[in-house]
Amino acid sequence: MVQLSKILAVAAACLAAPVVAHPGEKHDPHVLKREIHAREAMASAAKRSLGGCESNPHARELARRNVARRSRTVQQLRKKRGITASPQKWRRNLAALEKWEAVDHNRTSALDYSPVTPESVIFSANTSCILTPTVTDGPYYVWGEVVRQNVKEDLYSDGVDTFLEVQYIDINTCRPVSGALVDIWQANATGVYSGISESGNYAADGWDSTYLRGIQKTNHDGVATFDTIFPGHYEGRATHTHLLAHLNATLLPNKTLEVGTGSVAHIGQLFWNEVLRSAVEETYPYNTNTQNVTTNAEDMWSVGQADSAYDPFPEYIYLGEDLDDGLFAWIQIGINATADYTDNSYYSIAAYRDANGGHENADAMM
Repeated sequence: MVQLSKILAVAAACLAAPVVAHPGEKHDPHVLKREIHAREAMASAAKRSLGGCESNPHARELARRNVARRSRTVQQLRKKRGITASPQKWRRNLAALEKWEAVDHNRTSALDYSPVTPESVIFSANTSCILTPTVTDGPYYVWGEVVRQNVKEDLYSDGVDTFLEVQYIDINTCRPVSGALVDIWQANATGVYSGISESGNYAADGWDSTYLRGIQKTNHDGVATFDTIFPGHYEGRATHTHLLAHLNATLLPNKTLEVGTGSVAHIGQLFWNEVLRSAVEETYPYNTNTQNVTTNAEDMWSVGQADSAYDPFPEYIYLGEDLDDGLFAWIQIGINATADYTDNSYYSIAAYRDANGGHENADAMM
């Protein structure tokens, strides 16, 4: 398992230091320690229970469909963008890693695959076929975002185009979780979230802004996809993307979720390795971001989320020769479909959107 002492040392340092960008995010380090112990025990049990999934005929068929779908998606994205150059296929060598980058700095290697490399080698990686750790949704979650696959807007959404595929698997059954309604939200290239106008995060257009937020329903393979950009960094947090999965929630005719319906089956954050982040932030408009960079190793949640059984970094490839052509990234997320984090301290609604626009949640910890 992960070096717990290192996790707690970093977590304690992060908790003790002021975090301007997340002014409302405060958690007791002693509680965090207990949760890490409990989570690692649960992850170990889940890993053992899923050990037989690889020989399960349903799992083998799902893996085959995953390879075919991801390969087809890349081909379609390249065609749509008019990309004819051979793609630079970057994939981290999971088998060679002793620890995830978040624990052991910059251990992730990038490999260039040739045009004849089998698709199964590139697209079959399952990055987390165990229980994926639940972490805070932070102080910038907004209830009332609409169902849309493309979360980019005309304003405040410039950056490296990223087509993100997330796949949810129930650890109890080894089957895909279909029909889940998945929220996504992240900072833009200059490190600002939409929908929030508060100290540390003053969004242009304030509470009424909606860029880089949206909801998608998982299909029969447990897959939800989003057209977004690579997230920007902001002070106090490593570069990350938020995800939250609702089960059995009611979808209203206006394509928003009915308040108080369904369960919150998972709250997570995707982190991006430093090799890719550094390359992205050399490009415009990321290079205009004046906020200080926090690495994965310095972030309390990336370190707290990664362990020897779980990798918080999505797999990715360049669609073309460079970042101007965009990225395709994917990750598999294992959840306990019977869990409900609605009353958990990690679940906090900072604002609501309704027919009158966006407004602050007066009861939020912000």
